[in-house]
Amino acid sequence: MIRIKKGRSIDTIFVLIVFSIFAFSILMVLMLGAGIYRNIHDISRTGEDERTAFSYIRTKTRTSDNYESISVGEFGGSSALFIYETIGERQFRTVIFKRDGWLNELFADATLDLPPTVAMRVTPIDYIRFEETEHGLIMVSTENLSLLLSPRSGSERSVVQ
Repeated sequence: MIRIKKGRSIDTIFVLIVFSIFAFSILMVLMLGAGIYRNIHDISRTGEDERTAFSYIRTKTRTSDNYESISVGEFGGSSALFIYETIGERQFRTVIFKRDGWLNELFADATLDLPPTVAMRVTPIDYIRFEETEHGLIMVSTENLSLLLSPRSGSERSVVQ
């Protein structure tokens, strides 16, 4: 009878060990899957934010399809896109720039010198740069994408890097 009890206790210990290994394996697979999902979600979100920023900038430049009314400069310590337009007798300025991880827009009378803190947030973005090329085109670059705008004709070309 002692042998039977020893055999059953060894079987019970063996079953508990196998079950523990199985439970640990499931836990590790779930943790690994959650980490992968989080990384894919972050990458997808970053791409979505960049595409939203490009769509916004394209729309803004299309509404002002005049080469002389669009320029590139610096505002609030970052690269910025300036769009000027006349409404009635007054001239207004739209400034698009990055501040505190957000793409911002500041629309005001062109004669006012407003600080960047009063701008409206548009979409989250990690990096954006505006540059004017030697041919009068405007290059908008983010971490993963570049957009080449031609304000004169309203055409643009998107280039994935």
